[in-house]
Amino acid sequence: MKQLEIDAELKKAGAHAKGRFGELRFLARRYLLGTIGLVIMIMFILTALFAEWIAPFDPLTVNAKQALAAPGALHWLGADSFGRDVFSRIVYGTRISMAVGIGSMLLGSSLGVVIGLTSGYLGGWVDLVFQRLVDILQALPLLVLALVMAAALGPSLQNTILAIAIPLVPTVARVIRANTLTLRELPFVEAAKAAGMSETRIALRHVLPNTLAPLIVLATAQFGSAILTEASLSFLGLGIPEPHPSWGRMLSESAAEYVRTAPWLVIFPGLAISLIVFGTNLLGDALRDILDPRQRT
Repeated sequence: MKQLEIDAELKKAGAHAKGRFGELRFLARRYLLGTIGLVIMIMFILTALFAEWIAPFDPLTVNAKQALAAPGALHWLGADSFGRDVFSRIVYGTRISMAVGIGSMLLGSSLGVVIGLTSGYLGGWVDLVFQRLVDILQALPLLVLALVMAAALGPSLQNTILAIAIPLVPTVARVIRANTLTLRELPFVEAAKAAGMSETRIALRHVLPNTLAPLIVLATAQFGSAILTEASLSFLGLGIPEPHPSWGRMLSESAAEYVRTAPWLVIFPGLAISLIVFGTNLLGDALRDILDPRQRT
């Protein structure tokens, strides 16, 4: 009798797993471009995690004999003017780009959520003050404000994350505020107030979870923007300092002087930047379609 119960449980678990797999397979077919974007992002994440095992050379090791070596069996993507392996530097540069993208996204989104939720839920003079601060930050484009902050803070990984995170705050704050203004008027909020819940508990437990869907989509888009902004700052010498292998820094070192004699120094870092931003955009579009019913066809 006990064996029959075990077999029934195993069959039920197998059917559940099969259903889950079928659902994932349907989503992969339905959102093919989003699946491609997810695969690209997973590829870059794994590259960042296992850089030591993937890269054939130390990205900081200088070898004058291999300076400007063309792509071949020894250096798959060639070598730079110092003889450093381009493929290894791109692999280790993935860590920097992922760290800046994730760090800036999390910090900017967290600050934006706090400002937007507080501003939209409390309203009144709090909303007025916070929105004027958001207007000041939003008056300058993302790259311009990041340039100003990076120049003031100095080149380093932590300063670059902070310089990119602050310009991301206004967009998140605006989206969260708009959703909060709608949600605070709904019946479930009135019911929570009637039950005697505090304003803080209502905002955190009932309002905030209902703003996560647009926040996830926005954070995905901002992840790609943060990586692109970091590359721009490093290209201008205000991002990640030498000798760390940043993709933008790699372009800055070779774009003007070696673009004709050693084009691989420009092509491959540029392809890495384009591919990761392309992947985040595809994934963000798919998440928007999945999480927002109004976008579904």
